[in-house]
Amino acid sequence: MDDFLTPVSITNVKRTQNAKPLLQEVGGSEKRKSSVIIESPEKALEVLKDLPDFESVESVLGYLVAETEREDGLHLMLPEPVAANIVFQFVTTTLPDYWHILKERKTQLHQVVRCLQNPCGIGNVMTRLRPLIADCRQKKAVGEARDSASHTVDLLDILEKLLHSEQCLIQVWSDIRKHGKNAAQKKMIWREFVTQVVSGRIISLVAEAEDVLKEKEVSRTASWLADGSGYATWLGRNVANLSEIELNEESVFMVAEAYSKALTLGYTDQIVRSMLLVMIERDSVTAFASQLHKMKVFEQRKYLNAIVSVLTKQYLNKIAENTEVSPSESSPLLAGVTALIGKLVGNSDTLKEHMVASLIKSGIPALDDSLATRRCVVAVIAKNEGQLHTLLESSLKTFGDPYYIKHTSVIQQEALSQTIAITCGYVQRSKPLFLTMVAKSSYHTSGMSNRIGSSSPRVRFLGIAVGTAISKMVDKPETQLKFELEGDEAAEAQWYQRLTHVDDKLGKISDLKAQEKKTNKEPVRNSAPKPVAKKTTKPSITEIQGPRIVEVLSDEDDDDDDLVPYSKPDSDPEDETDDPTEINRDKPTAPVYIRDLIAGLRDTENYDRHALALSTAAPLIRRKANFGSEVLDHIEELATILAGLNNSFELEKFTEQKQKALIAVLLAKPAAMAPWFARIFFSGDYSLTQRTALLTTLGLGARELAGLKDDATDALTPPASSFPSKPLPPHLHALYASTPTPSTPLARLTSSMTKQLLFPIAAQAADALTGPSILKVGQSRTFSSRMEVEARRSKPIPNALSQLVADAFFFPLTGRWWLAVRASASSIYTSVHLLPVFLHTLALLMHASGPNTLALPQMTREMWELLLACRGHAVGDKKVLSAVLFALLMLLETNADKERLATEQGRELMETQEWVKGVFQGLPGGKEGEEDERVRVLAAGVVVRCQEVAEKYQRRLVGSMMDY
Repeated sequence: MDDFLTPVSITNVKRTQNAKPLLQEVGGSEKRKSSVIIESPEKALEVLKDLPDFESVESVLGYLVAETEREDGLHLMLPEPVAANIVFQFVTTTLPDYWHILKERKTQLHQVVRCLQNPCGIGNVMTRLRPLIADCRQKKAVGEARDSASHTVDLLDILEKLLHSEQCLIQVWSDIRKHGKNAAQKKMIWREFVTQVVSGRIISLVAEAEDVLKEKEVSRTASWLADGSGYATWLGRNVANLSEIELNEESVFMVAEAYSKALTLGYTDQIVRSMLLVMIERDSVTAFASQLHKMKVFEQRKYLNAIVSVLTKQYLNKIAENTEVSPSESSPLLAGVTALIGKLVGNSDTLKEHMVASLIKSGIPALDDSLATRRCVVAVIAKNEGQLHTLLESSLKTFGDPYYIKHTSVIQQEALSQTIAITCGYVQRSKPLFLTMVAKSSYHTSGMSNRIGSSSPRVRFLGIAVGTAISKMVDKPETQLKFELEGDEAAEAQWYQRLTHVDDKLGKISDLKAQEKKTNKEPVRNSAPKPVAKKTTKPSITEIQGPRIVEVLSDEDDDDDDLVPYSKPDSDPEDETDDPTEINRDKPTAPVYIRDLIAGLRDTENYDRHALALSTAAPLIRRKANFGSEVLDHIEELATILAGLNNSFELEKFTEQKQKALIAVLLAKPAAMAPWFARIFFSGDYSLTQRTALLTTLGLGARELAGLKDDATDALTPPASSFPSKPLPPHLHALYASTPTPSTPLARLTSSMTKQLLFPIAAQAADALTGPSILKVGQSRTFSSRMEVEARRSKPIPNALSQLVADAFFFPLTGRWWLAVRASASSIYTSVHLLPVFLHTLALLMHASGPNTLALPQMTREMWELLLACRGHAVGDKKVLSAVLFALLMLLETNADKERLATEQGRELMETQEWVKGVFQGLPGGKEGEEDERVRVLAAGVVVRCQEVAEKYQRRLVGSMMDY
């Protein structure tokens, strides 16, 4: 064995006295120092290319940070070859190797952010991400696959760290001003950075990377950079911080460019909201106002529109608007908002003219939705007497214009009438002679005549209310206008007169800061509850120690035979179990007060209490509605809880019980709660399912008010299944069933009412042996005569809805729909998920109100314009098309006065007839398309009803269509 290892040669080494041992311990308590010294950018680049160790990377980072802090040093954002190569080499090769070490060390992480927080560094990270995303999507063999997903995760992490700070834009701006060689170079670098960060490049790229990582099933928390709303909030705070920089004439326009570019992101409200909160907190509104006036005119208008909308949602929506309360009372909140708007508008004639035009022409939806917002804007305009007079004259001209009266929604006309009343008060206090001249002008007197001569009761009332308020200010008592109004109309007319006493002053913006701090201290309520598992309370069992008492049984007769024993208690389902630990004796009792009901609905931790509260909510609310003021005192809080309630415990009858409770709340005070439900449908933060429930509440609640309680109640419970055997799972049963039952109450009502509407038309066709075969609703059903069909109709019943339907139910929905659509072209209210339900609700409201409703002409006019506007949305979707046709059929059926339709709505009638004919001819017939067949049924019904009116009043229609 010793022969296996034979020495080749032997060398003797002479070691000096101070020589180090050949074997040394590396590590331990001593840290090995790098011998690399970085003296120039070229040396740093050379080290990065030579696969450096961690100590060398530390030296490079230290050198780069030191150069960055020097005013004449190298900065990696500069468009120089060496700087660009350093960034490329560092991002492409060095960071992937050392990122997991660098991010754990605070000093080194700060150095990385300091070096790469510039357009060159961020651009290289984004450039590196794109091929990695493409590589992740490619399908490769097992041996050829690369770990691109982990590198993608690292780069997303790096990008988050680079953009994490709220001072990011300020830091880059100060670096550009410090290291830029000349004005042109500074402008070029800043523009590149703004394009990267403020536009949607980062959001789209990171969102694409997140999708790829989900496909790869990489478990990680999604990046906030892919969340548009969260990114917009971060960007708003960063942009707001720019207003604190001391700017010269050259740099003002560069900073204004960042403000302008932020409008292109697509999240204007979120950006402006976060900007406002920062500026209010730091008292930097004045600095932003000076930069606002440097922007382009259309950008100034867009910012001001968004600011007014955000102020309304953030502050002014908290102010209750009630016609029973005096509106002349001011508050620090109103004064603070007025001061902020006044500070932003300043002395800009452009913005003042825009505010005047927005008040008159509904340019900002928030102005039509909030009286408090209109008060603030009018108070700002009142500081300029010329603009105030222009506002009054233009408002009165528009208010009395016949075209405006006929084609504008009632909610916008109400807003304009309130604006006129408030403006008249300001004008009378500053220059009463001018108000007298305006009151005697021809456009005011003719406008009053147009108003009073309208067929709509609401339009007439608004004219009377405004005319009376102006007359009381300018006329003598014996010559004042007097109208005999009763009940609610008289009280509301008095409220319009009190609007003339509104005199809001400019307060302090610091009042909003105090309000914001107060809001932040309040606990968050009505938040979405988290799913909680059902809990069962188990009583603890303690084993008895020591002596026990034992009962001794005796066969002898006792002396207490005359005692009557207690009866055996009723059986309890929980007593049937043999396990005593599962017996729960601590059961909640049904709530008997509304406050107990609210507490039970909020309690998402206790299954039994929450389920019991929901099941008893509807009967308790109905029982308490007219008994004291308990329901009315908590009605909005109760409605808010029910509207935002989620099925946390997956209750079986959750939808039905919640819907019944919402209807009960609506019927407790329909005049006030119907507009409230309409407002939160458009402005609340609710899901599609919750918004559908709100529409169902309005539709079914209106039917119950109209005396159709049985139909509305039955619609909440789906019909019992008559399937001959055990059905398939729900999603498969709906797919293979021949005639699926509509799932929602509105859909079931719509299907049933469609047959009822088409029966008379089909009977008429059968009697006359004419008409399209499509109108035969059932293949196996025959109709003997129209008289039998008419005999099946229910007899007239008292309709309590007709007095409320227009102002409380119908006009708030149609008016706010127009505001939402005009505010955003891609609104969710025109989507295929909400638009059919919305149109069905309007149709049911019109049907429930009946043909004798006084406001039916105005309702018909607004609904017809809305339906014709929805034709574009109905082109590519059969559900929307079916809903439009159903609503048209309901509109024609409800208007029993066909002569009035031919006289006042002749153009709409002919336009509808031609469009529906095209729809009817464009849909294929036969059994191969059942959905197309159902749409053809509705289209044929609409065509027949239009032809009936056109044939009977042909001459009148020809006269009205001469200038069409």
